[in-house]
Amino acid sequence: MHEAATQPAEDTVIRRLSTLNRFLPLWIAMAMAGGLALGSLIPGLNGFLDKLKVGTVSLPIAAGLLLMMYPVLTKVRYEDMGRLRGDRRMFGVSLFLSWVIAPAFMFALAWLFLADQPAYRTGVIVVGLARCIAMVLVWNDLAGGDNDRAAILVVFNAVFQVVAYALLGWFYLNALPHLLGLNTQGFQVSIWQVARTVLIFLGIPLTAGYLTRRWGLRTHGREWFESTVIPRIAPITLYGLLFTIVLLFAIQGNHITAAPLTVARIALPLLAYFAGMWTLGFLVGRAMKLGYAKTATLAFTVASNDFELAIAVAVGVWGATSGQALAGVVGPLIEVPVLVSLVYVALWLRRRWWADEPTNVTAGREHRLLRPAVHEPAKSP
Repeated sequence: MHEAATQPAEDTVIRRLSTLNRFLPLWIAMAMAGGLALGSLIPGLNGFLDKLKVGTVSLPIAAGLLLMMYPVLTKVRYEDMGRLRGDRRMFGVSLFLSWVIAPAFMFALAWLFLADQPAYRTGVIVVGLARCIAMVLVWNDLAGGDNDRAAILVVFNAVFQVVAYALLGWFYLNALPHLLGLNTQGFQVSIWQVARTVLIFLGIPLTAGYLTRRWGLRTHGREWFESTVIPRIAPITLYGLLFTIVLLFAIQGNHITAAPLTVARIALPLLAYFAGMWTLGFLVGRAMKLGYAKTATLAFTVASNDFELAIAVAVGVWGATSGQALAGVVGPLIEVPVLVSLVYVALWLRRRWWADEPTNVTAGREHRLLRPAVHEPAKSP
């Protein structure tokens, strides 16, 4: 009885996801197929998009990328940034795993699986550098994690990424391979190229998201903003993502059909990364005796990545027809089903390792922001 009352039922995990999130891998797969079909039906599409190009990015694709990012960044609770020092031990470990261990682990996997494919290898590393600032709240809530701490970590990651992403990109794509004597096959990337792309595709929507949220909180309060505005604009992220994927696959169709196993090969290091980082985070949380809620938050925070930013950087720096862009698109196709599966694993481990621990009171509080149609379950008396 205690177990049933204190943990989310495992058979309701999928039902608690919104329809958009529940079938996200399907929507992405359909967008990929639709893009391939569109490219076949309209052979001149690539030339048309090239006419609308500024630098390495076509304006329609740029619009899709910005639309992806803006709603996500209105959900970030910037006003809670001052609470980051409230639990220094957990936050310190989370930030160390997220910004030191995770990029290094993805770097190692990328070179292990894709040493002979510099473009795909680079795209996979770019995914590993981007910390998640949206979907992690969904996985954390479904698993019964500590939503207050997850939200604070999201705030920090969103802001820190603007400063750190370009430097980390230069280090893992240029400096570290050189130090280790790895053959980059002549591949180099300018730190300014990455910084400029981050400033455009993260800086602009971050500023817009912050100002939108500040306006909403000042004029109507947090509850109104998060229950009225966010549910209305949240689906724009998915529409922007699918629109971008359709265009990317339309102009990459020839490359993909010529090497159909490419997507599977890119998927291997991504699978190992998501599973490995989650396992590490979970074991570290248990070893630190953080309790189940904080342990789940730690695991999902360090294992989740911002695929919207990764796609934006890949397209902005190397172009929509690049292997880096293709690798970025494969990211969410793999991440979503893997992390949904890990929610079940977390709930299973909770029954065995924390069966007598009281329910986390913050669980379920944030999830309605991402799934407006779902009602919170009634609390036990």
